[in-house]
Amino acid sequence: MSQNHYSHLVAALLCVALSSGAPNTVHAANESCMECHGEEDVERENGTSVFLNAGQFGESVHSDVECADCHQDAELVDDEHKPDLAPVNCAECHDDEADLFKKSIHGVALSRGDKDAPVCADCHGTHHILRPDDRRSMTYKINVPEVCSKCHSEGTGLSDRHEIGQQKVVETYSMSIHGEGVFKRGLTVAAVCTDCHGSHSVLPHEDPESSIHHDNVAPMCMKCHGEIERVHVKVVKEQLWESKPGEIPACIDCHAPHKIRRARYKEQFTDTDCMACHDNKELAVQRDGKQVALFTDRAQLYGSAHAKVTCIMCHSNVKKGENPPCSHVGEVDCAKCHAEAAKKQAGSIHGKLHSQGNEVAPDCTTCHGTHGMGRRSDKDSAINIHNIPDLCARCHRDGAAAAKIYNGHSHHIVDHYSMSIHGKGLLESGLIVTAVCTSCHGTHQELPASDPASWVHPDRIGQTCANCHAGIAEKLDKSIHSSKVSTSDKPLPSCEDCHSSHEIARVDTTDFRSGILKRCGTCHKELTEAYFDTYHGKVSLLGEKKTAKCADCHSAHSILPQDHPDSTLSREHIVETCAKCHPGSHRQFAGYLTHATHKDPQKYPVLYYVFWFMTFLLIGTLAFFTLHTLAWLPRSLREFFKRRKEGHIKDEPYVMRFQPYHRVTHLLVIISFFGLAITGMMLKFSYAGWAQTLSVFLGGFEASGTIHRLCAIITFVYFAMHLTFVFNAKRRSGLSWFRFIFHRESAFFNIHDIKEFFQTIKWFFGMGPRPNYGRFTYWEKFDYFAVFWGVGVIGLSGLMLWFPEAFTLILPGWMINVATIIHSDEALLAAGFIFTVHFFNTHFRPERFPMDPVIFTGKIPLSEFKEERPRQYQAAVDAGTLESLFVEPPSEKFLLAARIFGLSMLFVGLSLVGLIVYAMLALYQ
Repeated sequence: MSQNHYSHLVAALLCVALSSGAPNTVHAANESCMECHGEEDVERENGTSVFLNAGQFGESVHSDVECADCHQDAELVDDEHKPDLAPVNCAECHDDEADLFKKSIHGVALSRGDKDAPVCADCHGTHHILRPDDRRSMTYKINVPEVCSKCHSEGTGLSDRHEIGQQKVVETYSMSIHGEGVFKRGLTVAAVCTDCHGSHSVLPHEDPESSIHHDNVAPMCMKCHGEIERVHVKVVKEQLWESKPGEIPACIDCHAPHKIRRARYKEQFTDTDCMACHDNKELAVQRDGKQVALFTDRAQLYGSAHAKVTCIMCHSNVKKGENPPCSHVGEVDCAKCHAEAAKKQAGSIHGKLHSQGNEVAPDCTTCHGTHGMGRRSDKDSAINIHNIPDLCARCHRDGAAAAKIYNGHSHHIVDHYSMSIHGKGLLESGLIVTAVCTSCHGTHQELPASDPASWVHPDRIGQTCANCHAGIAEKLDKSIHSSKVSTSDKPLPSCEDCHSSHEIARVDTTDFRSGILKRCGTCHKELTEAYFDTYHGKVSLLGEKKTAKCADCHSAHSILPQDHPDSTLSREHIVETCAKCHPGSHRQFAGYLTHATHKDPQKYPVLYYVFWFMTFLLIGTLAFFTLHTLAWLPRSLREFFKRRKEGHIKDEPYVMRFQPYHRVTHLLVIISFFGLAITGMMLKFSYAGWAQTLSVFLGGFEASGTIHRLCAIITFVYFAMHLTFVFNAKRRSGLSWFRFIFHRESAFFNIHDIKEFFQTIKWFFGMGPRPNYGRFTYWEKFDYFAVFWGVGVIGLSGLMLWFPEAFTLILPGWMINVATIIHSDEALLAAGFIFTVHFFNTHFRPERFPMDPVIFTGKIPLSEFKEERPRQYQAAVDAGTLESLFVEPPSEKFLLAARIFGLSMLFVGLSLVGLIVYAMLALYQ
């Protein structure tokens, strides 16, 4: 080889030697060279550019090689080297490859000066030599035919002078089965030029050392076609190629080089011979005691996947000496051509059962058919992806023979699949990329889920799902649920545990998002129970899909411990996670205790003691007034019978007890309180069926939440109205604030109310006279005080829950947990008190039953006024203002409307109390 030609060897041969890779930078020692060669505008005297792309050279396998290692005579004198450098000698580093090349047909041609002979740079490039496994590399396997085509395709200089160039090698190769594999399917396992001819030691086929020499062809082909002798058992005896090469035809004798097609053998019988009988619709034979028709539909056969397959290729046991020749043809052995599929099928549950003689077990023809078997791409083919569910349903649909025996505890498999996200994707949206039965269970290797080799075995199902959901599988592999990360001795969840198998639903549906809570709860029971005590959990039970579920905070597949820096709950990411639902999220807001429970005094002492304080307050208040009611009831019954005996006074005058302001305010209280109580108790007892039904009736929790907030606004409105009324009343009274609040006739408690309380208890038991009540009794004052207490406690805690981001700018995040307990339990106390104690005191006392309409009419009979409010009555008499209080009696229509409205409210309130008691008792069942 001439020195001039060897100047190009370095780039390609170093690619092999430096296969360990190089950094994507230019060697520091080359910086001085790049001062000239890195500039695009620097040219030689003949006008040619000396530019070398530093980026490309940095990607090269030679990026860490100094220029001087190859261009050894490029010594700089005054920052320049001589214009004509000696050719680079690649053999200095790659002597083994150089020796092979010298002996090759290319090297020999180069040594004799053939201008068409290639040099290393022709195949490997110069300064941008890439690793063979880089898709951009000239020596990347799929690129090899293109590199060789530079010389060996029609129209090149080689084709004019050499016989090898006139054979249209590349054009012929591209049409072969190998070429189709490379160019049409991108198969890196398909044979390319170097697989048969070698890379550096390309020798003519006459050379005994050549890989394409007649005696060496079979071993060379067997590098890929390892089962070549087994599938040619009718042609040769095993190992005859190795032991006696040349005695039998070599591969290329049947499969012309560069033109290789699927093999076709000489037919003993033509299709015409077969169809002489099988075209006859009337002809039949007796086989195994049964009459078997011989007719074969030509149209069906020639439209099938085997249209170009002759009869004899499948029915090979035909003998000319027999009449008819196919008397003992036997079953077709599909494994002759489909060995791999047959091997898998034999090891599958279908194959094993079939080999045992199971009549239900399918064989090849059960799924593929016989003479009319279609291609997978044929829309009407049974194995077309659109038809796979129906194909499998033939045996596995409920009621089918196989389903009764082999479906186990799984029922409605086909129906569930049809309604799943996969089934709808295929059947409704026509997506051929969606999963069908074979995507998960395999095409020929179906095995029970209990078999470790099964695609749906718990240990392998993740890999199966990863075939389509590769990105998700990658995330899951890094999560705490992965065996690669977790050190837990408990079973780790698989895809099926969360998504089920055949009824996989969209993850953004209400059913799935709600169902995932239960699935997480199977492993994380305590955390899930705590979650359902929170607002998020309670709303989820009511069917609200937008509120945060497990995956919204922990992520769906990238679940990591909280102390992991990449965790969605880590200090670095928790604010961002909360901000997905709470745009105003900040560090203190993220301090909300998501799974905190009041049941753990060691871990959450504040929540524990707040809960029990509210519990004692609730129990104590209701217990006290329950005893008060029980003591009052006998006395109230006596008053009832006394009034019935006295009878009703005809045309009795009425007195104005409540002004329009009082009645309007009370109406606002009724509207807001009932709205708050109904929607609030629905949330508090969200686990109860009645609460979930009520949520649906109200339009879902989002609508219920709107109702709750509107009623809260009404509460603040009437509270502001009342404060204005109080300020005006104080101003008109001329009293100090202390005297105004605590004088005897004030609506607030004072020392006289304590005396009247004990007097009332004595009266209950007949130990003293009825107290001399004024405008307001002590129990009415308690009701009045409860409004102030409720607006203060329930209102403030409700505002904290309504605007948590704003309040936690000042307060720590755990205060939202405290506010949740206070708001919930105080609301329960308010509802329980109003709908029991208040209802009795005002409406359900026997002498008032079924209700007292005075708060709606504002008017009270004079006799009742005199008996119920004796001190107020006497004060009006003494002041001479009694007659000024007289008003017209309420109309019957107004009384009727008031009673209907009032009784409706009483019914709703009592019903709600019953539902609350029912829900609380259900916890202890």
